[in-house]
Amino acid sequence: VPTVAASTEAEARIFWLGLIICPVIWTVFFFSTLFSLKLKWLALVIAGISLQTANLYGYVYCKLGGQKSISKITSRFFVTADVAKSKY
Repeated sequence: VPTVAASTEAEARIFWLGLIICPVIWTVFFFSTLFSLKLKWLALVIAGISLQTANLYGYVYCKLGGQKSISKITSRFFVTADVAKSKY
């Protein structure tokens, strides 16, 4: 069993490292396009930064305790869905 726990911990570290490094890479792309004056690529780089940052924010939010809020939201959704079904 210790080998399974060690591999899971290593996989988690790789996942989080990749999740953190991606916005950093997009930031490097941002400054390289800005300083090389390739402004036509700037919109793509800004979109990449915003999407990767939103992805990172979502995972960190869930990791640090967003589960309670998510369970409240899903319970509200199912209650709303049940009310909508009963009307029809």
